[in-house]
Amino acid sequence: MSIVSRSAVILVGGEARRANGKEKYFFVYEDRTFIERLIDTLDQVVDEIILVAKDPDQCKRFSHLDRIRCITDIRKGIGPIGGLHAGTRAAHGDTLFVSACDMPCIEAGVVRYLFDALGNADAVIPCWNYDMIEPLHAVYRRSVLLGYLEDHESYSLRPMIRSINTRYVSVEELRQFDPTLKTFTNINNLKDLEQINEGLFPGHKGE
Repeated sequence: MSIVSRSAVILVGGEARRANGKEKYFFVYEDRTFIERLIDTLDQVVDEIILVAKDPDQCKRFSHLDRIRCITDIRKGIGPIGGLHAGTRAAHGDTLFVSACDMPCIEAGVVRYLFDALGNADAVIPCWNYDMIEPLHAVYRRSVLLGYLEDHESYSLRPMIRSINTRYVSVEELRQFDPTLKTFTNINNLKDLEQINEGLFPGHKGE
């Protein structure tokens, strides 16, 4: 069996309320669904791709996709940190790239740079400024996540990020791979989808 050193965890378990109940991961951009675009991009960088769904029925929605493993939340109803917990436990890689499923323009060069930038840190988080960060477009060390997520109080990612040895990478460093920073575009509703298909990228939505 091949050694897995880098994993990708894609969180797909949201309720899609902001998209009129439509499943955002099956929205289409440039003739491919969002989830297909993400898989094709991340497959260039990582050794395995894990989707984290809310339940087994949702996992079945991805049965037609190759090169992925779909698992379900262990702790239900606590948002992204629940998906991160399940994905971290399931991953085989020492390091993880974590993303939301509504980011169809993620750039492989940016992801590779984040992995390479980890060094001795516990996480590499892109940031626009001190207050605006991209925790769902970031790289984490699996062992550190396991230690934190097994016993945590907050459902927000921010306290975790502030408590571990995080390296913050300015988004300006990433323009060498993605000059317009469209890698951070996320699609929250049908209006955003219409804009992106017209070549207009909605602004970043950092936490």
